[in-house]
Amino acid sequence: MAKILVVEDDPHLSSLIRNLLVAERHVAETAVDGNDALAMLKMFKYDLVVLDWMLPGMTGNTICREYRDRGGAAPILMLTSKSSIEEKEAGLDSGADDYLTKPFDPRELLARIRALLRRPQAVNSSKDLSIGELALDTKACKVFKSGVELKLLPKEFNLLELFLRYPNQVFSPEALLERVWTADSAASFDTVRTYIKTLRKKIDSPETGSPIRTVHGVGYCLDHNEGTVKPEAVSESVSEPAN
Repeated sequence: MAKILVVEDDPHLSSLIRNLLVAERHVAETAVDGNDALAMLKMFKYDLVVLDWMLPGMTGNTICREYRDRGGAAPILMLTSKSSIEEKEAGLDSGADDYLTKPFDPRELLARIRALLRRPQAVNSSKDLSIGELALDTKACKVFKSGVELKLLPKEFNLLELFLRYPNQVFSPEALLERVWTADSAASFDTVRTYIKTLRKKIDSPETGSPIRTVHGVGYCLDHNEGTVKPEAVSESVSEPAN
């Protein structure tokens, strides 16, 4: 599961890409012009950006350059009808990580996105994630507890996958909203707490307790006995999470 921003002004193509990503279990958000895209990149954290070259307001190259200049590190896949070597060079030099020429096969788009998401990062990128008696298979979208498959709701699955990929990292309710829900969702901090509660009921063990720990006044983390607990997008205005 990754949170991906699709910046494309063609509504049909934007909808097609978004649907492809959602079908792959990603959280996909869309922007239709350069100004909106830069504002969203400033406000929210994304794991990848699919960026059209020609946009109202400013070009994809300009967005790329400004995003990188501000320290933005998410991989960027540039989409364009421009196919000359000089234009590809300009796109890559502006900060894009890959380049796909329109029209394209949806399978190639998804393959390139998977390749970009597999690039080494400070995160567990394995398709098989586990801790204690819990095991999550990202490819099959299944979770097992002591070998028995658990039935998780999609958001419960996404939350558990995020925690497993970033063990010992504390996520505030605000950070979880940004990573697991779309920006236009009506979800609130109470929504996050409710899903954490229902997830815990399914994965907790009477013997070992819950692998998801509440850091009072801050947020939640997957309590792994290796490494140091690190904060992630902690907001001082966030009230103390409920257990």
